[in-house]
Amino acid sequence: MTSATTPAPASAGLDDAVRERLDDAIADLAEGGRTWSALSVAQRATVLRAVRTNVAASAEEWAHTANASKGLNGSHPLRGEEWLSGPYSVMGALDAYIETLSRMGEGRNPLEGVRIDRAPGGRARVLAFPLTGLDKFLLSGFTGEVWLEPGTTPRTARASAGLAQRTPTEFGGVGLVLGAGNVTSIPILDVLYELLAHNRTALLKVNPTQDALVPVFEHAFAPLIEPGFLRIVRGAGDIGAYLTAHKSLVHVHITGSAATFDAIVWGTDAAAKRRRREDRPKLKKPITAELGGVSPIIVVPGDWSDADITFHAEHIATMRLQNSGHNCIAGQMVVLSKDWPQREQFHAALRRAYAQAPERPIWYPGSAARMDSANDDYPDALVLGDRLLVELDADDDASAIESTEYFAPVLGVVELPGTGQEFLDAAVAHANEKLHGTLGANVLIDPVTQKHLGSGFERAIAELRYGSIAINAWTAFGFIIPTLTWGAYPGSTTADVGSGIGVVHNALLLDGVERSVIRGPFRPLPRSLPLLNGGGRFTILPKPPWFVTAASGAVVSEGLTRFRAKGGVLTLAKTLLQALRA
Repeated sequence: MTSATTPAPASAGLDDAVRERLDDAIADLAEGGRTWSALSVAQRATVLRAVRTNVAASAEEWAHTANASKGLNGSHPLRGEEWLSGPYSVMGALDAYIETLSRMGEGRNPLEGVRIDRAPGGRARVLAFPLTGLDKFLLSGFTGEVWLEPGTTPRTARASAGLAQRTPTEFGGVGLVLGAGNVTSIPILDVLYELLAHNRTALLKVNPTQDALVPVFEHAFAPLIEPGFLRIVRGAGDIGAYLTAHKSLVHVHITGSAATFDAIVWGTDAAAKRRRREDRPKLKKPITAELGGVSPIIVVPGDWSDADITFHAEHIATMRLQNSGHNCIAGQMVVLSKDWPQREQFHAALRRAYAQAPERPIWYPGSAARMDSANDDYPDALVLGDRLLVELDADDDASAIESTEYFAPVLGVVELPGTGQEFLDAAVAHANEKLHGTLGANVLIDPVTQKHLGSGFERAIAELRYGSIAINAWTAFGFIIPTLTWGAYPGSTTADVGSGIGVVHNALLLDGVERSVIRGPFRPLPRSLPLLNGGGRFTILPKPPWFVTAASGAVVSEGLTRFRAKGGVLTLAKTLLQALRA
């Protein structure tokens, strides 16, 4: 079977048997591409339904294996994270893709019935969430929009929706997915996007941190593996180097670090700097990437109740501490107003929430060294158990924490002058100009202040140069919603990659994407009730189950995943009752 591929040059230390196995996998995918191209869009939806059945059957093993690999035992209060960020996320994506393909298979547009209006700057805005009655109920108060690039009209958006599924017989070749090692759904979601947005069969090289999940993946995704649409391989950097250079692979997608991206594109030898200077990349094929960054959490001052302050301090602790901070979208820099009368009260609440969240292992390779680096950079920081809180004074040097994605439980706080629009504009400028990366930004604002700012607030959101923006929510919520898009703000290049190039997820298969915007409720139930919420959004959620401080978060997350997998009114009712204990 190796004759169907053009192998890469031999890699040092890679024996012939390993190379032959990799070449065979690529040849299988090239043959599988012919099968994929022969399937109608409706038949592809049928394939995805079979995948969904397998994922539902594998959900428990998936979550338990992921928890064990991260050092969380069966009674750990944060074990629910692996249910939501693993099988729940993938089943949600499959459901959304199945809906899109089913519509197209019936000759309908993916955006039929989906509202498109205008965002600031004349942009077309697709109101992409919620689209189902269940989402409107369970996630009441949360909405999501995809903003398209300036110049894209609603008519153009509808005409181009569907991407490669508009031309299903045109095989896009075999692509390489270099899987993330921190969140178990990421590699699979990237594979699905290769297949559906680009008509590329996919060779997935899992990160070594996820080796234990390979048997789970092989069972869950057997309907893609058996016909040759997907192959999964393990290996370290030598395997990755061989594959990225392989002439039969037409595209590379990576979720990881900018350093790894640069090593792939420019090389690591003595000539790498010269190649970059002369714009002669070592990689000769297209590459897309999602690479993280330093995510801001802008806290707009207002008249907050004690309960508001406690809730959003826990909200911020979640943004940093979920998955022990090993997230590309983990909030890292809190931006506060030094003129906010409640500033000291918020500082105290944040210290308390950050210190009291459950401890868990710092498990991702290299994170301990990054923690040491943060301690060296900020020796006066507060050490709160297994985590670090860096509260910067006006004369402190913020450059390290604003330019380094620590990928560990390190949270910074910086203060800027002003209140109202003055503060918000300054905070947006600070995020755009001082913080590394453009992947995601978070904004917390009470409904009275937001109403007072009016169009000035929307203008400020438009000026935030981030690919995902969450208002009274965490941008990870945008990651888990498949009809939104995930990726850096447009404009990065291979020479200056920032937070990456391109988008993934995007189950509506939209073209010309600029960003996604999530909007959530400022107050949870019961304070979200109309008479109590100050004009904000109503939600049935008390403390959300993804909060690291949610007492029943583990059982609720598991219950929601089991309901997503198999339905059942009783399962849902029990889960909602558990949610009230949060």
